[in-house]
Amino acid sequence: MAVRAGRHNLPVTFSPADADKILADNFAPWVLALGLTVQETGDRHAVLRLPWSEALARDGGGLCGQAMMAAADTATVIAISAARGGYGPMTTVQQSTSFQRPVVDADVLVHVRVTKLGKRMAFADITLTPDGADEPAATASTVYALLG
Repeated sequence: MAVRAGRHNLPVTFSPADADKILADNFAPWVLALGLTVQETGDRHAVLRLPWSEALARDGGGLCGQAMMAAADTATVIAISAARGGYGPMTTVQQSTSFQRPVVDADVLVHVRVTKLGKRMAFADITLTPDGADEPAATASTVYALLG
């Protein structure tokens, strides 16, 4: 849970339940169908879980890159919302993803760290690690325009 000074210096909390509501209220049905769950939120970070699904596997049994990229993009919205103390309109400007190893039969933990939060732009680094693994399956960086 993140606590930071909001408008009028009142504390603002941002919990995983708040993040789940952002997911439900602001994302397309196909994104919701990924089954992402918020595991943790903090002042400048979030952790989401992308559950393993045969429906998201490609030839060879590895989790498809498109699902991992969508999970990274979605998790970034949650992390930025946590950093801002709530959701506001934003859009992806850039996302760069590097895949390092396949994910087979494992959930993926999507760790996002907001590295810079400005008035109009936000930057974040993402690590996607199979549950129980020491090494990431992919890393990403994102840039967002803050619209409101």
